[in-house]
Amino acid sequence: MEKLTIKVIKIKGKCPVFKVGDKIVIEGPRIKLEETDAICTHAFASLMSYIVALRKGVRPSDIGLGKGDKAYVQCLDPGPPYTDGGTVIFEIMVVRDETEKSMESSKRDNR
Repeated sequence: MEKLTIKVIKIKGKCPVFKVGDKIVIEGPRIKLEETDAICTHAFASLMSYIVALRKGVRPSDIGLGKGDKAYVQCLDPGPPYTDGGTVIFEIMVVRDETEKSMESSKRDNR
């Protein structure tokens, strides 16, 4: 099962919810609340469609969200001078479990 780790890497302005280093962990369709630091509705709206695509194996570079294995998305809040909030930039990484990594290696070796 695909697991995503979404990490706050930068905040422009002031965010009332997140701080740099906070993370959101998603496994399958479930937000792992016990491993998640915070959730924000503005941010989640920005992340939602990309969460599904990345969980299904779409590479970040294929959808213009990164150059490698990590995707980058930002919050909807534009921050100053438009709002009193701030834009949060997230790094999304797909974490595969050891069983899946082993199966992928076997498939490549059998080609």
